[in-house]
Amino acid sequence: MSFDAASLGRALAAHPRVARVVVAGVEGSAPREVGAAMLVWPGGQTGTIGGGALEYEAARAARAMLAGGPARRLERRALGPALGQCCGGAVRLLTEVFEAVPEGTVFARPVAGPAEPPLAVRRVLAQARGGGQAPRPQLTQGWMIEPISPPARPLWIHGAGHVGRALVRTLAPLPDVAITWVDSSSGRFPEEIPEGVTQLIAANPADLVPHAPRGAEHLILTYSHALDLELCHRLLGHGFARAGLIGSATKWARFRKRLRQFGHSDAQISRIRCPIGQPTLGKHPQAIAVGVAAELLNPSTATQAAKDAAR
Repeated sequence: MSFDAASLGRALAAHPRVARVVVAGVEGSAPREVGAAMLVWPGGQTGTIGGGALEYEAARAARAMLAGGPARRLERRALGPALGQCCGGAVRLLTEVFEAVPEGTVFARPVAGPAEPPLAVRRVLAQARGGGQAPRPQLTQGWMIEPISPPARPLWIHGAGHVGRALVRTLAPLPDVAITWVDSSSGRFPEEIPEGVTQLIAANPADLVPHAPRGAEHLILTYSHALDLELCHRLLGHGFARAGLIGSATKWARFRKRLRQFGHSDAQISRIRCPIGQPTLGKHPQAIAVGVAAELLNPSTATQAAKDAAR
């Protein structure tokens, strides 16, 4: 888990002050892990620290802080009959009010300790700077330390049909993924586009390929095989970190033949994966979305995508 600066920035763009509640410590059984967080503002919230009565009470307290309470509070809450939860453990919740997004790669601040960072905190920060390893979220000697999310992974989803909609519904809530959703008509999109998703409309969606970052990941699943093929062709000429195409073995064999005729080498063509997701889960749109999400969340996938983008 890491401090999601992008989500906080979007919330602050709509609200002058936003409260953030983060799980700073866990004792025994708890619904979420250290670092899980939610954002709260008058009349709304996003993210989750576990749901149920704990989240309700934390959000109520956060709104009281926004209305004029302290700017920061650390408290311990037992998870038992008093909150109607069966976890049986306890959590320490840190609630902070933000008017701006923290900068840097690690956000360390005193919440119940000395103003100057103690030796244990300085060691964690030095290791993060020297070793290039993001620290885990932790409350150490009264200081809360959280890595700040790196720039989001750009993911372009081409197609707003059943599979495209299932993918966006599943992937949009994930941290560190910035989705650009492309199709040829506004009528193909649902009425509500999830927060943080960029909608692009073009008569020929393939014409938008030059606008995609060369380090972007792509999922191709349009209404047209001809458009799917053109997108593959243009992406191979443009560059990408990873690309996946929805389809059968027969479709992919035909596409490989056509892409060779367009002048692409077998090594280039093999960088496009077909089919996407995990075929053993089935062909239901939501099953495909679950398989794709599992791949995106796999750390080795992110690492390989970064290497491919650097090539």
